[in-house]
Amino acid sequence: MKYIIDHFEEKFAVCEDPEGKLVDIERSKIPKEAKEGDVLICQNGRFSVDKKQTEKLRREIERLMEEVWED
Repeated sequence: MKYIIDHFEEKFAVCEDPEGKLVDIERSKIPKEAKEGDVLICQNGRFSVDKKQTEKLRREIERLMEEVWED
């Protein structure tokens, strides 16, 4: 299962699941280096940051922002 970190609230990472729902994941269960916008993968009950998918998502967001701000 994949999640995107939307923001942090106290002891939780508020993440978007593949269906667009927000779910709270305890910060203690995700890698310490995880930050907003990172893609998390949960396998066998363990979370890790998917660096490849995170970078792909960031590039897509940058491209969309450039399109919005073009004259």
